[in-house]
Amino acid sequence: MTQTFELFSDLFALRNNALSRRDPRAKLLACVAATVAAGLSTRVHLPLAVMAVAMGGMLLVRVPVRLIVARLLPPLGIVALLGLLRTFLIGSTPLGQVALGSWTLTATQEGFHEGVLLLARVLGAVSALILLSLTTPAHRVFAALRWLRVPQVWVETAMLMYRYVFLLLDQTADIFAAQRARLGYAGAARSLRSMGTLGGAVLQRAFDQADRAHEAMMARGYRGEIPFGTLGPTPAGDMLLLGAVLALLAVGLALGEGWLA
Repeated sequence: MTQTFELFSDLFALRNNALSRRDPRAKLLACVAATVAAGLSTRVHLPLAVMAVAMGGMLLVRVPVRLIVARLLPPLGIVALLGLLRTFLIGSTPLGQVALGSWTLTATQEGFHEGVLLLARVLGAVSALILLSLTTPAHRVFAALRWLRVPQVWVETAMLMYRYVFLLLDQTADIFAAQRARLGYAGAARSLRSMGTLGGAVLQRAFDQADRAHEAMMARGYRGEIPFGTLGPTPAGDMLLLGAVLALLAVGLALGEGWLA
């Protein structure tokens, strides 16, 4: 569980460094702007630039490369599959062919370019989000969301999910270890049954934990609203830094899309 804790915890966000000291509202707005800019880009240059800057920031605060890779792998695997499907399903200009038995799949240039663009967009957006999570503790992110007038019920739900996901991860690891000790994953058929049992057990424990958490909150005076801490005024230096980031993103997007031509 040590690797799981390191992968999902606030360990690095709680460190004192140049990025963690910045105002969470400024960092959150910069992350949202970078994500939107990467998503709107029709060329790979801006998303890859966002990814490069985010990677540089993570390395600046001494985040281990293996942790960065571990956080990037899940979305990268999903988007790689989607990009591969686009290569064979979109476009008409042949790029190559792959024979699968009696089937012949034709890769196209348009599909390949679409897949690469999708990959760049996701890498840029996810890298910005990872940088935010590694330099800002969760409670400060939630406080910034409330300051931005995000509906309170959404923020409270996110807080509870964040609080109890680690407990469910621990329970999942315990059940998985017990199954492995009983040879529950010896063979494909037995592994499939064990995975089904694991998923059902975790779902049941999630419902049980929700009931216990609700009872505990009501016993402590919960009346439909969780109090939030307040954030002080945003430092002028952080506002200037946010303005510079927004300006760079706007110029980069305009240049990449040819709006200034």
